[in-house]
Amino acid sequence: MNRAAADAEAAASGSKQVLFVCVGNSARSLMAEAIFNADPPSGWRAISAGTRPAASPHPRTGAMLREIGLELPSHPPQPLTPEMIDRAGICISMGCLDEASCPVRLASRPLRDWGLPDPAELDEAGFREVRDRIRTLVDLLRHELAPAPGVSGVHDSRPAQGAGRQAPPRLSTERTA
Repeated sequence: MNRAAADAEAAASGSKQVLFVCVGNSARSLMAEAIFNADPPSGWRAISAGTRPAASPHPRTGAMLREIGLELPSHPPQPLTPEMIDRAGICISMGCLDEASCPVRLASRPLRDWGLPDPAELDEAGFREVRDRIRTLVDLLRHELAPAPGVSGVHDSRPAQGAGRQAPPRLSTERTA
């Protein structure tokens, strides 16, 4: 299914979207989208985009996903659009947006920042570690978005107005300064 068809289907079904954003949309955000969409909570789906998308996925991204039984999303790295931002129930930065690369429209929304290093600058083990941290953070997000047993319908987990940027929960593997 192409992107336009998937977006139309999501809009028609009333599904909520998680938007994973980074600068290149070539590694972290693509992996987050693939991992989330492999088992999304009922009524949710993920999309990813970049503020300055790369021409193609990083060469190791597909291989790292295949190691865990997943494939790259069907779209190439794509630009972040105002419509994506407006449709998103949750916006998550991979940790690479700064004032210069963060569009004003995105900066005005509550934005969670996962603070992940760029795996393109790491060796195989480091790239794999970033992928595994994304898996952990996506699992926590799925748990947050899943309706409680016996509760029907989908809730919107947008933080309250003015809640601002949110950091992810600390992982046991995170180093403190």
